[in-house]
Amino acid sequence: MPDLTSMAASVAEKLKQSGQNLAVSESSCGGLLSACLVSISGASDYYVGGSVCYTRVAQKGLLDVPDSAMEGKRASTEEYALMNARAIRERLGTTWALSETGASGPTGNRYGDDAGHACIAVSGPVERAVTVETGESGREANMWAFTKAAFDLLEQCVSEAG
Repeated sequence: MPDLTSMAASVAEKLKQSGQNLAVSESSCGGLLSACLVSISGASDYYVGGSVCYTRVAQKGLLDVPDSAMEGKRASTEEYALMNARAIRERLGTTWALSETGASGPTGNRYGDDAGHACIAVSGPVERAVTVETGESGREANMWAFTKAAFDLLEQCVSEAG
């Protein structure tokens, strides 16, 4: 099983060295992204804060995403993940934002996605979104897989931005 610190250490170092900062909006990871980030000494140099938006109520209240922005959209999509990344980045005024939304398991979500489905997005000088499908139903294993995919995507974007 992975440990918290090793998951985010590389991208955290890049953020620290460049003087850039990060906000997080997560759902099915349940705070694991933020836990990885704050497990590293000096996290306040790059990590501003985050939210666990597990429901629409949380998304609306914490990210200030109005009902009108949700028209024609559903959770657990790349579009939704990118919208949340943009919202938390704007709310907290950070260089970067990382967002995750999905179905960790053991069953799928109400939108028809199978367990092991997640959409991850980065908003910042480079924006990108990806879909992850693990094909597994194990909740905790999926949470770790989503976390790794999220930090991999963030590191790619930070590296690309230079």
